[in-house]
This record gives sequence, C-alpha cells and structure tokens, in this order.
Amino acid sequence: MLTVISIDEAEKWDNIVKSFKHYDVYYLSGYSKAFQIHGDGDPLLFYYEDSKIKVINVVMKRDIANSENFQGKLIEDSQFDLATPYGYGGVLVEGKADKESLIEFDKEYSQLCKCRGFICEFVRFHPILENHRTFENLYEISKLGKTISMDLESKDKIWCNLTSKNRNMVRKAQNAGVEIYWGRDAELYKKFISMYNDTMERDSAKEYYYFKEEFYTSILNDFKNHAVVFYAVYETIPIAMSIILFANYQMHYHLSTSNREYQHLAPTNLLLYEAACWGSENGYKTFHLGGGLGSSEDSLYKFKSSFNRNSDNTFEIGKKIFNNEKYEALVNILSANGAIEIDTKFFPQYRAELII
Repeated sequence: MLTVISIDEAEKWDNIVKSFKHYDVYYLSGYSKAFQIHGDGDPLLFYYEDSKIKVINVVMKRDIANSENFQGKLIEDSQFDLATPYGYGGVLVEGKADKESLIEFDKEYSQLCKCRGFICEFVRFHPILENHRTFENLYEISKLGKTISMDLESKDKIWCNLTSKNRNMVRKAQNAGVEIYWGRDAELYKKFISMYNDTMERDSAKEYYYFKEEFYTSILNDFKNHAVVFYAVYETIPIAMSIILFANYQMHYHLSTSNREYQHLAPTNLLLYEAACWGSENGYKTFHLGGGLGSSEDSLYKFKSSFNRNSDNTFEIGKKIFNNEKYEALVNILSANGAIEIDTKFFPQYRAELII
C-alpha cells in the first residue's frame, strides 16, 4: 500500500505524480534532482494507495550526521530526517479523504519512517493547493506568512490586478525601450549564473543561495519541459533575468536577478507582467510569485504584492516527529557539547544555529 521511489526511477516517479489531477512542478523528479545536486539530500517519493485514497509526498532524505551540529559526533548513514524540497509541496491526496482513511495512511507512513531511521519531517505546504487543510490533525501546522499569486484568467485581469503604481512602472519600462524575451539554451543560463552570483555577492547572501553550474545544467537538461528563462534587454544588454517554472496550469517565479545600474528602468516589473501574459496565452491559471525573505512582509513581499492587490495566499509549514526518544537525544547531544542556547522555534531543533 505504501511504496518509496528513488530518483533513479524518474520515469516511474513522474508517471505517478502526473496521475494526480492537482500535481505541480515541485513534485516532479527533475525538480528534486537539481536540489540533490545542490546538496540538499536524496530525493524520495512516497506513494500510498488503498480502496479510498491515493497519496504522494516528495521529500529530501538528509543524513543528520552530516549536519554542522554533529560533525564527528554521529555514525553516518544511521539517522535521517526529511524535508520538503526548497520551495513548496507537502503531502497531496486524492479520493475520499475521510478521517479513517487519513489515519490509516498516517499510521503506515509513520511506522515505515520510524523503521527506516527517519527521526522527523519538516513540510513546506503548497500555498496554491492549500494541502495543509487536509492534514491539520496529522501534522503540527503553523502559518509562516503570506505569498502572492497572479490570476492568469486573461490579460485584462492581470492588468487590472496590478496596483496603479506598478502599472506606471510597467509603462515606464516599455516607454524606455526595455524588451522582454524568453528561451532555454545553455548560453542564457550562463548569463543568468553570472548576473545572479553578482546579485548574491552584492546582497551578502548566505552560501546556500549560490548554486553550482551543475545545478543549472540539471534544470536545463532534466527539467527542459518545465523551465524557461525570461529576460529583459535594454540596448542589447540583458538587465534582468528570471527562471520561471511551470506545470499543470501553474507557473512559479523561481530564481531572479537584475543589474542594479538599470533598476530605474523597472525591468523586473515588465518581465513579470510579460511572463504572466505569456502564461495566460498558453492556458496557465496561476503565477505564484512567493513571499518575502523568511516569509516576512518586507520590501520584496511588497514588490510582489504590487502584482496582485487581491492575492490572499498563505504559507503554512508542518512538523512531525516519528521517533521522540531519538529526537530528544539529538537535542541533548548539543547541550552536552557546550551549546548554551538552542532556538526552540527552529525545526528540527537539533539543526538550529547554536550559540556556544
């Protein structure tokens, strides 16, 4: 009833995912493969089916011994935790999802995870699919923040949902001669990498947000039917670029960069507007822009919110512990090794940044 599929079975993985009416790009094997290359863990697809429901869940399996908090303190390949791949996802169910069927699934799922040495799971639920609602009794769920999505019903709807200030910025970019193109070749990704890394350095970003060339090569080759680069050009110079993901009538603003010298021309405003119009013309229903840094309502969130003043998406996270005894033991190891403060809000707590 419950099977676990590895990334080596990509065709089987994707066939299962695409059998779900409301699947999204984050559940496909190619998406997780890129983040495996990035070092986020080993991708797994859980698939459950009985007479009432079928369920999928995509996770990254992470060896706890490789965590910075446990270097040289644990035996490798013995204890693991699970996390939704960077972005959004979480457990997705179809069928008659009544209380009894969900409890039966959870029982088998939790038992298998405990037997395989999985200590706990951290979930980033999907703001558009709102799949957290189905699992409110099976995960410890909390709201992290708001996200913004664009309704792609028509170009008129897209335009009307922009704030008046944003409409002016789009017009400004158009009048300045900024032009938007899209494509998916290796040269475009090379240009994106160079500009993106410059942006990360300028913003003093954490090391995690620097992606290897192999990461982008995976998106280009393994995810070729679900990713495209939109870019803004001014006087033959690319001044803003974004990787846009798409599948099953949904689009996502994935990674983005711009040349700050040309920020006054509002190229990203025009880029996102044109990408939304492209999506509408190609039958897509939503364009999810995400939220602010750390899910806060910061300047990034306010920028995104200018693309749909009527958006009301929320981002929920979920926590589940499969083995309480081992979870507490890992937290205690940190305390015994001189950590004087552990962020109790972080999950898993034993992966929190420590104050020594």
